[in-house]
Amino acid sequence: MKAEEYIRTMFKNFEQYKGYFHKLIQWERKEEKRLNLLEIKRISGEKREKLGRAILGMRGRDAGIGVGGTHLVKFTREKSIKETQISPLDIVLVSRGKPTGKEPQGIVVEKTGHSLTVAFTQKPPRWVYGKGIRIDLFTNDITFQRMEEAIGLLRKNEKLLNLLLGEARPSFSEQMEEVEFVNESLNESQRQAVINTLRARDVFLIHGPPGTGKTTTLVESIIQHVKRGKRVLATADSNVAVDNMLERLVRFGINAIRIGHPVRISRTLVEHSLDEKIKNHQDFQRALEMWEEIDRLKEEQEKYLKPVPSRRRGLTNEDIKALAMRGKSRRGVSVQEMKGMARWIEIQEKINELAQQARYLEFKAMYHTLEGAQVILATNSTAGSDFLRPFEFDVVFIDEATQSTEPSCLIPMVKGQKWILAGDHKQLPPTVISEKAQPYLQYTLFERLIDIYGERIVSMLTVQYRMNEDIMHFPNREFYEGKLKAAPEVARWTIADLGISIPENLDDEMRTILEPENVVLFVHVDGREYQKRGSTSYLNEEEARKVKSIVENLLKIGLREEHIGVISPYDDQVVHLMDLLEEYENLEIKTVDGFQGREKEVIVISFVRANEKGEIGFLNDLRRLNVAITRPRKKLIMVGNEKTLSSHRTYRKLIHFNPPTVPVNYSKGK
Repeated sequence: MKAEEYIRTMFKNFEQYKGYFHKLIQWERKEEKRLNLLEIKRISGEKREKLGRAILGMRGRDAGIGVGGTHLVKFTREKSIKETQISPLDIVLVSRGKPTGKEPQGIVVEKTGHSLTVAFTQKPPRWVYGKGIRIDLFTNDITFQRMEEAIGLLRKNEKLLNLLLGEARPSFSEQMEEVEFVNESLNESQRQAVINTLRARDVFLIHGPPGTGKTTTLVESIIQHVKRGKRVLATADSNVAVDNMLERLVRFGINAIRIGHPVRISRTLVEHSLDEKIKNHQDFQRALEMWEEIDRLKEEQEKYLKPVPSRRRGLTNEDIKALAMRGKSRRGVSVQEMKGMARWIEIQEKINELAQQARYLEFKAMYHTLEGAQVILATNSTAGSDFLRPFEFDVVFIDEATQSTEPSCLIPMVKGQKWILAGDHKQLPPTVISEKAQPYLQYTLFERLIDIYGERIVSMLTVQYRMNEDIMHFPNREFYEGKLKAAPEVARWTIADLGISIPENLDDEMRTILEPENVVLFVHVDGREYQKRGSTSYLNEEEARKVKSIVENLLKIGLREEHIGVISPYDDQVVHLMDLLEEYENLEIKTVDGFQGREKEVIVISFVRANEKGEIGFLNDLRRLNVAITRPRKKLIMVGNEKTLSSHRTYRKLIHFNPPTVPVNYSKGK
């Protein structure tokens, strides 16, 4: 039974809904931990570093005591670490040499261009303060906890629960006053989508195919709701998507506050973050003074004996203080030791009292600051933060909703009474690690709402502003029922508009590839795929060499590194291409997933798969293909094995799509 059919037959009440998603969350949580540890053990540190999941060659030094008595260690190195996926709040494994999984784990609390500060609940071993330290991204459990909590909160939001169970009756206002659009450049399909979100009383979806201005439309809808006095929460699964909304909102003068660690927020937008906004609040200033006093007390506390079990001999804190006051010894503990431990306890009690007061003042400052915002923005997960608990919202907006699992969407949604979701279910689904959970968690709430309530709750955006129309033709026909149109200003643009110059001394094949009017090309390579020992990924060296040649020739004719993106569906091929093209620092080489939401003037795709059986593995997921071929603006060059790829009907159509595809043959040894 398909996930869609299974879910429809399952959800009769809250308990079934809760049990169903609880099981999926546990599967995903368990698998994430298992695979993280497995990858750490199997893959070299150098490869994990290239993939952004490890940092090598760090040096640790003591950074004092953190919140809750944690032990802070600051790890630094001269080489930049800005490209890593490791960010504040992530759980990391700290090791020297090859990790086994038994090494100390900590939480990243601060990140700069050359350092990570990690908090350990237990005092770490002495070797972490030395050289040659390796830090691996391990996992972050807080998002799973917030998903579970959000499901539990559904009981208090009957309107949302009925919607999720398929028992709601989405309705619309019949009468609508004329809308004055703040963004006057919106096209007709975008304007109609905004109007529909305003008319909707409970739920509405904006379907935004590549380049159609989905976020632009969503931001206009947010502003229109704010103008009508609505309190708004706007979220997305990724920090980049949240920042995109924030940037546009503040441009239109909206009082918007971004929640999240400053390290994860674009530097140009940090001034709009909660951390920056509360700095001058008097309660926050008083809290800072208290934390400074706590630091001073901790320094003083180090002069006295800590009452560890071996010293206190079963005596309680009150026993120790009473005996010290009377100048008595007991159970082999001298008077001097008793007084030292008593003083340590008194200081700790003062620290605890000050910390409680400081946290209250911080919370108070945050509450007053957030209370004045027209729009609060956060990632889905961060929307479950403690300091948002007191707030309820008239409308919750979720961008990239088709890249979020249903439990992830619930974290912000439980705080609202109306919901506007934007996404494209024809592109990549959420990343789900557990094979057992994958078919169910990748069936998103966005799709489920369409299946339950139909097209009347959806507006599709139909004008795309990214691609030359030749690039658009195939995905438009294959995935969007031919409804897309290219905006006149992009319909016929090519790399000739970038001021290129093609030299005379090129062979016919490369001239055909570089010719501006050949906007979409498939380049056949006779190479063969293979797997490295212990790897589940694939690479194809001949394809990689051909990609290198194409990229270098694109640069020779006048394109800049920033103009070009290189995509491959397979991690091992990405790493191999990075090695081959390492001299080009500004050339982006990523997986398909890494390029979703991105665009480049030229995209070169290496499909990798080449075998006698015609097996193409997870290339069968056509949403991945759709993402890959809709990233370029002016030129798409696809490199692959024609025979292997043609075993799949859609790839066969793509390769022989005419117009505009211009097949180019390249055989090994030519």
